[in-house]
Parts: sequence; structure tokens; C-alpha cells
Amino acid sequence: MNKILLKFLKLNEKVTIPSYQTEGAAGMDLCAFLETPLTLKPSERKLVPTGLKMELPKGYEAQVRPRSGMSIKHGITLINCVGTIDEDYRGELCVPVVNLSNKEFTINNGDRIAQMIISPVTKADIEVVQEL
Repeated sequence: MNKILLKFLKLNEKVTIPSYQTEGAAGMDLCAFLETPLTLKPSERKLVPTGLKMELPKGYEAQVRPRSGMSIKHGITLINCVGTIDEDYRGELCVPVVNLSNKEFTINNGDRIAQMIISPVTKADIEVVQEL
């Protein structure tokens, strides 16, 4: 297992830093940072803040993915399925969620709303050819 250093900037002292919930977990949980609970109506989309900024090492990306428990139990998933955070992004990490159920769902401060995977990036050189 490879390890890298991730640097986080908390926008508030009460922000929850992402963490791995088990020794074998590939993804670390991202938590909502909300001043008041956020209720999603059926089919409604919202951007949920985490209160964090992050610095990735050169040559890495972060992938933000839905949490399977929220998806299957409550119909809450990510609008873009998997979001990519590039190594040079320095804005607040926010999670675009959608309620696919037919019931309202409330996200509270500190709720685990997504998981984040850190992956190395491979870039391709492009060659246009006449035949493959």
C-alpha cells in the first residue's frame, strides 16, 4: 500500500477531517459542514459544503463517489456519479447530491455524504493514425 501526504485547510474549527472508517477502506468519508440541516425534496439537487480545502500532491487526483448506504437506503447519490478533483484545485470541496427517492431527505451537519479515493494520474500522449 502506498501512502501520500494530503494537506487540508479547515474553513471552520468544527469541520470534520475526512477519515478511513476501517483499516481496509479504500475511500475516506467526506462529511457535510452545514450551519442548518439541508432538506432535499424528491428529485432535488444541492451542493453540500464540507468546509475543507485540500492540496493534492503533484500527479494525483481525488475521486468523489457516492456512499452505497445512502444510495440504497435513501436514494441519495451524486449528480455526476464520480467527481474528479484535480491536483491544482484549491477551492472548497463541495459534494453535488441528488435525491432520487420519492421522500424528502435531510442532511445534517457532520453526516457522511460521500467517499473520496486518492489515485495517481496517468496522462496520455495523443497520436492520430490512419489505421489501428
